[in-house]
Amino acid sequence: MNEPQRSLTLRFLAEPQDVNFGGKVHGGAVMKWIDLAAYACAAGWSSRYCVTAYAGGIRFVSPIHVGSLVEVSAEVIYTGNSSMHIALQVHACDPKSLNKRKTTHCIVVMVAVDETGHKVSIPQWLPKTEEDKKQYESAKKLMEMRKEISAEMDRLVL
Repeated sequence: MNEPQRSLTLRFLAEPQDVNFGGKVHGGAVMKWIDLAAYACAAGWSSRYCVTAYAGGIRFVSPIHVGSLVEVSAEVIYTGNSSMHIALQVHACDPKSLNKRKTTHCIVVMVAVDETGHKVSIPQWLPKTEEDKKQYESAKKLMEMRKEISAEMDRLVL
């Protein structure tokens, strides 16, 4: 049996409607592209409809300019019973030069659900290469950190 699709890359052109008042692509547009790539990656792995459970650690490293070719790469780095941790990297370049530079990276947790919105089991992924093992261990550490962050957020009075 073939292993499900673990990674993919989506490409977009940064359009004028994606630009903020400062003349750069706004974070909301980038986050939308990240969510689309995370969904496509998770659906490809699980063969199910998936919902976003968490998006975190987003780092905007470098601005994206209007007219740039934007690549959003997504890869499963950890699976639970129904959840998938997706590592995402965003690169941008002038489409005439194709000299890519990293602009953003983050982790998104997607959950596979059935038609009624209940969680469903997914195929498990186990790391094979040394790089896979590093990503897998990082995902486990981040899960523990999210528990601490969640507890701290619950203590906030908003």
